[in-house]
Amino acid sequence: MKVTVDVDLTPEEARRAMGLPDLTPLHERYVGSLLEAMNGQVRPELLENMMKSWAPMSEAGFAMWRQMFEQATSAGGKSGG
Repeated sequence: MKVTVDVDLTPEEARRAMGLPDLTPLHERYVGSLLEAMNGQVRPELLENMMKSWAPMSEAGFAMWRQMFEQATSAGGKSGG
């Protein structure tokens, strides 16, 4: 027997239905910090420490993020100057 249920919900409605917290303010602050770092307004070390405290992950996973940010900030510096 196979039963299929289609539920038409927005992401906000799905989040509320599942009882998950609204992390929009945290997400907006996090993205704002990333943009500031890419614009050179925040030291990369500060961003690295913030990411470690917010999202603990293995060193391999963090190395991937570090490489991505290094590439993004170096590319931004080259095109701007």
